[in-house]
Amino acid sequence: MTLSAQAPSPDSAAQGITIVARTQAQMVRRRFFRHRAALAGMIVFGAVLVLSFTSIGFAGIPGWWDQSYLTTGALVNQGKPTLSVIPEFLGGSGFHFGAHPFGQDDIGIDYFAKTMRGAQQSIIVAFLVGIVATTVGAVVGALAGYYRGRAEAILMRLTDVMITIPVLVIAAVVGRRFGDSGVVLLGIVLGLVIWPSMARLLRGEFLSLREKEFVEAARAVGTSASRIIFRHILPNTVGVIIVSATLAIANAVLLESALSFLGLGVQAPDTSLGQLVNEYRTAFSTRPWLFWWPGIFIIAIALSINFIGDGLRDAFDPRQTRVRA
Repeated sequence: MTLSAQAPSPDSAAQGITIVARTQAQMVRRRFFRHRAALAGMIVFGAVLVLSFTSIGFAGIPGWWDQSYLTTGALVNQGKPTLSVIPEFLGGSGFHFGAHPFGQDDIGIDYFAKTMRGAQQSIIVAFLVGIVATTVGAVVGALAGYYRGRAEAILMRLTDVMITIPVLVIAAVVGRRFGDSGVVLLGIVLGLVIWPSMARLLRGEFLSLREKEFVEAARAVGTSASRIIFRHILPNTVGVIIVSATLAIANAVLLESALSFLGLGVQAPDTSLGQLVNEYRTAFSTRPWLFWWPGIFIIAIALSINFIGDGLRDAFDPRQTRVRA
């Protein structure tokens, strides 16, 4: 959709204000990049993503970190972190990364490598959950909102049944059954659990859009229902879908962490952030770094994605139409 520029009023001309025509995509992009929390979240999440996938490598591609999350070794400095960021004039040793910046676990495995592996697995599960939940929820919501009648009754009763069951209970059953089958299958199955909220949201959008003039015009010229859904209505809900998908990914990070904390998520010998928190929760008083590092990464990932979702929600808000030239 392109916004047409109107002739400036005499008052605008007198004040020296120039009115510039912008497309909807340009206004969305401009509003998003003016959202400071969203930009901060994007920077933090990008840093975590790059650090976790480039440091220890992924899918057979080696990384720049020379330690492995599976290799044991001798304890250095009693397994304490060698990372130091305190300046020398404050009594510290300055910035020093060291051989084991996050410390070592009980058997001498580098904890930085384990944390990076946990971040990889948590991010993969979260994105798979977001993609699957968004796809299923969009299809169910679109069909229920457009066709109404019996199709809507069946699909929405199924959605209501899924909503009445606590998500964590279903996820716990799914995690126990598929947790040892790999993160890909676990993410797909969890995505098939948390789609109802997306379906209800998109159904409301379709109920509103199906009565618009451009849909009536498409019906009048004999356009098929599938083409109306996917070519005319669905593109107008892309803002809702993107925002909901972002928030679903953030919730999936916490859901996977909760399942792994309960021992129902990613299983050994692999690891995830939630599993690391669960494994070393009893060491909080004696070796707190084993608990804090994965906890910090869980908070950083979840908060940054939530901030990005907030920025997208504000950017796609049609009520925010004022963008200065």
